[in-house]
Amino acid sequence: MTLPEFFGCTFIAFGPPFALFVFTIANDPVRIIILIAAAFFWLLSLLISSLWYALIPLKEFLAFGVVFSVCFQEGFRYIIYRILRSTEQGLHAVAEDTRVTDNKHILAYVSGLGFGIISGMFALVNVLADMSGPGTMGLKGGTELFFVTSAAQALSIILLHTFWSVIFFNAFDTNNYIHIGYVVGSHLFVSLITLLNANELYTTTLLINYLVTILTGVLAFRLAGGTSRSFRKFITCQ
Repeated sequence: MTLPEFFGCTFIAFGPPFALFVFTIANDPVRIIILIAAAFFWLLSLLISSLWYALIPLKEFLAFGVVFSVCFQEGFRYIIYRILRSTEQGLHAVAEDTRVTDNKHILAYVSGLGFGIISGMFALVNVLADMSGPGTMGLKGGTELFFVTSAAQALSIILLHTFWSVIFFNAFDTNNYIHIGYVVGSHLFVSLITLLNANELYTTTLLINYLVTILTGVLAFRLAGGTSRSFRKFITCQ
């Protein structure tokens, strides 16, 4: 059962993001480059945020490390926002599909997906390695729900990073500081909520995470110009 569980959890976490990549990014070299660049910037934020461990009085408090990490991730999200906005003319000149620069939300979506995919990979890769066998119903005698919960939370964080970037980029374009605060605050809230998993409160963390994911997705959809009418047309393939 270890391999079916391994592949099942892998597809839960990375199936939808892979579909998004195939259908919206893979055919455009510029979008692929932006996605890879965004993933690289997230890795830089992870590297720098590890410095919190050097703060001897606070290194035993995991919650402080989470706050430190979120702040650096959002800092690097802003850096890539500035880079993409300053290179729009160059991207427009080399892009085969000029929609990538004509529609500013596309740049935000692609960079957010890059942030999310690499974040999900780092969150889940060690769990998947343990899941592949031999028999592992849970870690250290824990519940068997640990693996599927980890996969579902990885999917949630991938989608959230995508939505957060759309909101974040638009907020700086329009000087909407409330939305900037929402991105940083919800990122911090969702990250801290996952600490409850140490007490095996998986249902609570998943419900909260996906509630935030849905609300954030709706906000990003609205900011990108989506309407209930366009959503119905999408669902009905019109």
